Amino acid sequence: MALTAEQQAQIDYDNVARAVDRRMEAVRLARDILMENDRNKPTGERGITAADVTTFADAIVNYIQN
Repeated sequence: MALTAEQQAQIDYDNVARAVDRRMEAVRLARDILMENDRNKPTGERGITAADVTTFADAIVNYIQN
């Protein structure tokens, strides 16, 4: 049984929404890990950038997908 265009559009939308949710969770996880690791550094060496978080989040997503 073939899906209607409306049903396929709903499935596509759900898949995109799930991908966004997974990405957001990876960003949260990356931020939390980096912040916790940053606490262990000497005061003068501390600091996390947005690029650090997104790079680590990308690594998490790639690890999960492979």
